Amino acid sequence: MRALETAKTDTMAPLHVMTVFGTRPEAIKLAPVIKTLQSDKRFRSTVVVTAQHREMLDQVLHLFNIKPDVDLDLMRENQDLASLTASIFTHIDPVLASHQPDWLLVQGDTTTVMAAALNAFYRQIRVGHVEAGLRTKDKWQPFPEEINRRIASAVADLHFAPTHTARDNLLREGIPDKRIKVTGNTIIDALNQASALAAPENIKNILSEKGIASGDKRLVLVTAHRRENFGQPIREICEAIKILAEMYGNSVEFIYPVHLNPHIKEPVNTILGGTPNVTLLPPIPYLALVHLLKNAYIILTDSGGIQEEATGLGVPCLVLRDVTERPEGIDAGVLKLVGAEQQSIIREAQALLEDATLRNQMANAANPYGDGTAAQQIISYLLEQVNS
Repeated sequence: MRALETAKTDTMAPLHVMTVFGTRPEAIKLAPVIKTLQSDKRFRSTVVVTAQHREMLDQVLHLFNIKPDVDLDLMRENQDLASLTASIFTHIDPVLASHQPDWLLVQGDTTTVMAAALNAFYRQIRVGHVEAGLRTKDKWQPFPEEINRRIASAVADLHFAPTHTARDNLLREGIPDKRIKVTGNTIIDALNQASALAAPENIKNILSEKGIASGDKRLVLVTAHRRENFGQPIREICEAIKILAEMYGNSVEFIYPVHLNPHIKEPVNTILGGTPNVTLLPPIPYLALVHLLKNAYIILTDSGGIQEEATGLGVPCLVLRDVTERPEGIDAGVLKLVGAEQQSIIREAQALLEDATLRNQMANAANPYGDGTAAQQIISYLLEQVNS
């Protein structure tokens, strides 16, 4: 069975690597890998998108100039997890059957990752899992990502762990050490590339108009959209932001790019709409987000990727979750878990806004997510499998 054997590939033939992804975070983290594969004649790259998130995905494809070879275009309005999973299975299988890649690369913990990895296993195609080994050890948090990544780990043949903590998680689950490679996180590769680009004009205008660029106001960047925060938690988050906005008035500007999901959009606009120093934006492209992150004084988020980006940029970040699969940022001191309870958010945000020493201690912590060479390390490890 080819999935269980080391490749015996003709050294004259390019190694065929298929990358499959469906969401903006996956695209951001796989973009450096795809560009590296495409620039190396030892590889043949096939890019497949499920378009689990359509518009937000397309922004990243444009930014990094990635043209999918196969676009399954599976996003449907109000699609539930069962129908999405079934759709990915039925649409990805004929793609795998016709292309027969040497390796399938997936990244992270989305429904696309879980379904594509399992389908590749059925087709006896070897799977490389980028950002492997993240765990909260609570199957409900984050939901459904914790189970998605565990399933991917069960079928993966090579695990690209971003940190030694992630590697240790995999070892505890019985993954052989020789199948695990610690590479750093590809988000640092992407972040370095994006942050070197000029800020979009609309972001420059916002930073100028709100007095952030001049230093008259400090920016608190907010992102919150996770399923486990639907309902009362997102209302608590919004009420905390409203109270903080009233407390700090003209000295602080809160900017919140709001997810289009009605479970988020409706309570956010109801509670925060019309608050003078709260700017609600539609979802923004990655480059715009990076420049808001760079200019933030502190960040409030329930996003996984932003926890890494905040750590990479040295911006103190309050995590609006009870648990995180990124404890390295907590250990480094850049991140702090505060949950989604109103008083906890207010208390911890106040501490950072009023104590510059505390804020600067968090801002100057070391980055545990690597040196921005993760993509190159990943393709080097793939080549090690050839004729070994």
